[in-house]
Amino acid sequence: MEKDRIEMSQRERDVLKVMSLVLSGKRTQAEAARLLGRSERQVRRMQRRLEQLGDAGVVHRLRGRTSNNAVDQAVGCEAVSLYRRHYLGFGPTLAREKLAEEHQVLVSVETLRGLLLRAGLWQRQRHRDKHRQRRERRACFGEMAQADASTHDWLEGRGPILTLVGMIDDATGRIVCGFFGSETTEAYMEVLRRWIVRHGRPGSWYSDRHGIFRAEEKVAGYDQKRSVPTQFSRALKELGIELILANSPQAKGRVERLWGTAQDRLVKELRLAGARTMEQANAVLEGKFMPWFNRRCVVKAASGNDAHRPLGQRQDLAAILSLQQMRHVANDYTIRFENQVYQLLPPAHAGQRGGNVVVEKRADGTMKVRFKGRYLEHCRVEEVKEEDGEVLGGGAPHPPRV
Repeated sequence: MEKDRIEMSQRERDVLKVMSLVLSGKRTQAEAARLLGRSERQVRRMQRRLEQLGDAGVVHRLRGRTSNNAVDQAVGCEAVSLYRRHYLGFGPTLAREKLAEEHQVLVSVETLRGLLLRAGLWQRQRHRDKHRQRRERRACFGEMAQADASTHDWLEGRGPILTLVGMIDDATGRIVCGFFGSETTEAYMEVLRRWIVRHGRPGSWYSDRHGIFRAEEKVAGYDQKRSVPTQFSRALKELGIELILANSPQAKGRVERLWGTAQDRLVKELRLAGARTMEQANAVLEGKFMPWFNRRCVVKAASGNDAHRPLGQRQDLAAILSLQQMRHVANDYTIRFENQVYQLLPPAHAGQRGGNVVVEKRADGTMKVRFKGRYLEHCRVEEVKEEDGEVLGGGAPHPPRV
């Protein structure tokens, strides 16, 4: 029989069995349509093809022929060649974007995936499902920001190991990031400053339990510890931002997934740009990756309201986001800070001598000295040491002891 000479799929054999009873008049077209999951119109067309072509009427007409939507062979070869030369290791989605942007080679993601699979340049990705209890996004942009850092060989050996510090909005996924030498309080303060300048003060800060955000000290006389403020938690309190500490990496999954995306796409952008220094890496981050992420990967917040708040009139951002330490004022109006002696200049204020001042080490490298809300003029002086005298900080030496 003709059907024995035609190689059919099992699906086509099942269709033929159903339609054979339609041809013999033992099954209605409506019943066949229900069994095959087709419309009655499709069944009628199928019946006409079977009457004209016999059993071959159930075989798809494009069997053995090139698809009408198939990519041109020359374009496919060019895409694979460019991928082999420039984009080895890139996923099909990113590679397709680069081929279109840099080389004007237009292929779909799935077409490119198939080409790479056949060429042995890509493998099917298998992911094991992990059960996690879903936490719904916050409703408003600015209601909560997640923050974290990722130390990674971002430059793939071309330069130093860098740390990417970033914030991501919980409601929309919008990000602000920066490369730094390591994960430090100053790095987090700088990223927070950039966020506030661009968007305003978020409602809360969600991060892990790193010592930058949380510290403890032992209670004297008791076998227990108590929490003490850190430089960063103090800054958040002055800005009116709630600090929320996560109990596990999975709890702040949104920022963890950001690192997964960055360690794939951002590393390759840095490779294409030939970045070798932290300055060059930040240029690629700000010029390429962050604009792409904030354009393509953000979602619409459930609420159209913006929860960010502007800075208050008394909130000096440079002062708040500085490293602050208390120092005692000596009788000669000097203080010691980082192995240096500083002379506090006139005028003197009531309670200043013998009192305490706050020394602010700011991000721009300057130092400010604050006493009860007033900033004091000061200068660094050389220590004066007289024989049989005492070490002083700029004033006249004490008379020798008798």
